[in-house]
Amino acid sequence: MLVEINENNIDQRLIDQIVEALKDGELIIYPTDTVYALGCDLMNKKALENLARIKNMKLSKSKFSIICKDISEITSYVKHLERPIFKLLKQSLPGPFTFILTANNDVPKLFDSKRKEIGVKIPDNKIVLEIVEKLGNPLVTTSLIDDEDELLEYFIDPYEIYQRFDDKVHTIIDGGLGKLEASTIVNCTKSDAEIIRQGAGIL
Repeated sequence: MLVEINENNIDQRLIDQIVEALKDGELIIYPTDTVYALGCDLMNKKALENLARIKNMKLSKSKFSIICKDISEITSYVKHLERPIFKLLKQSLPGPFTFILTANNDVPKLFDSKRKEIGVKIPDNKIVLEIVEKLGNPLVTTSLIDDEDELLEYFIDPYEIYQRFDDKVHTIIDGGLGKLEASTIVNCTKSDAEIIRQGAGIL
């Protein structure tokens, strides 16, 4: 199902329908401030397993990130944030970044894994932030493509995405044309932040 949502005039009825679908274990494709992404409810194990299946991997081997509504929600899933890292997050988010942080003890249970790290994002996109706000917990997120895939034009066009993925997900949100540049990935698990993939975000 393809639904159109205007970021500057969000239809709350559509957001409520999408949140209900997420709580029922469905997958969605949605806009961010970079490329379109694929996601599900962090608290729904069946949905997490389906998301891993679409990406041809086991959930325990996945490196999915989470989208949080704000920095205080991030702190519920990571170990203590040192002051410089907290300041970096505050300066950079919302924005086109994925910050790799040291996960707390709850995260491995959610992903059936021994994960010690978690990628966190707060995209500068009102549609996805509204969904996370209404959901009441983070959205698990992964890009539509793998890192080694070339970013082609069809990944920015919601109708093209619909043609390719309609049979794999419950809802595809048309929030306008996406971008052809992924987020900047910053590793914050050591004393100094290190850019491990330069993308749209400039630190």
